[in-house]
Amino acid sequence: MDKKQILYLVIPCYNEEEVLPETARQLLLKMNSMFEREMIAGESKIMFVNDGSRDRTWEIIEELHRQNPIYTGVKLSRNKGHQNALLAGLMTAKGRADMVISLDADLQDDVNVIDRMVECYYQGYDVVYGVRSARKTDTFFKKFTAQSFYKLMKAMGVDIVYNHADYRLMSRRALEGLSKFREVNLFLRGIVPLIGYRSTEVAYERHERFAGESKYPLKKMLSFATDGITSFSIKPIRMITVAGFLIFVMSLAILIYSLVVHSMGRTVWGWTSTIVSIWAIGGLQLLAIGVVGEYIGKIYMETKDRPKYIIEKILEE
Repeated sequence: MDKKQILYLVIPCYNEEEVLPETARQLLLKMNSMFEREMIAGESKIMFVNDGSRDRTWEIIEELHRQNPIYTGVKLSRNKGHQNALLAGLMTAKGRADMVISLDADLQDDVNVIDRMVECYYQGYDVVYGVRSARKTDTFFKKFTAQSFYKLMKAMGVDIVYNHADYRLMSRRALEGLSKFREVNLFLRGIVPLIGYRSTEVAYERHERFAGESKYPLKKMLSFATDGITSFSIKPIRMITVAGFLIFVMSLAILIYSLVVHSMGRTVWGWTSTIVSIWAIGGLQLLAIGVVGEYIGKIYMETKDRPKYIIEKILEE
């Protein structure tokens, strides 16, 4: 490909005032290096997406834009969550760039992998996934829960790239494909593989967070996992059906046992087993109602067809 292509880096930001100046500095060094080697076109940009931050994140983005037009920004009208903010940036960059790389603002994603992603793009790949080769900086609990999450998603039949978050390159063609997905309940790690264009992976080691606090505590991670499973798999409902069938078979066995014991003239005072059965079946019923309710809630949100985000302002040259 002779003509150099326009690259946009899209970085969702929520209360990132502590890390943003350093992130901007490192990304600028990377972009300048690629300009010098003529890997990308001069119109390439670094786009920060402010997801309703309550600190000085947007003021810093505006100041960066005034200092250097390579920085641009998208301001959402309110906080809509990481996935919606990321989608807002991708869709804004879609008409401006030939390829877009999304990454987090905390500098845990190795920026040196950007070169390899762009090289893969020039080799004809529409999607390039950044995959973590190691989790040396993670605690045991973080590593265990993250790996369990990917294994659970696979077990539920979700097509997801193992150890991949949202560090990826997408071509304009792939972004056009992404724009055709209309669901409100976003789980981009599961949606992007469904696009189906030619893809590859590049490995990198994940760094420690440069500054600030993680925006994904345990509660949010559990919610994220629930959204991912219920958005892409109906296996939980099928599992409830199987559990119900097994309990029905067990109840028949208990009924036969009770009749046999009664015919032998032995009275069984089964207070404990009765109470345990009531609690077990009651708990299963509540669990079943909760899982079905989760799916119904998603249907409810989808039928409303509310906008996934509203852009308040875009910094232009």
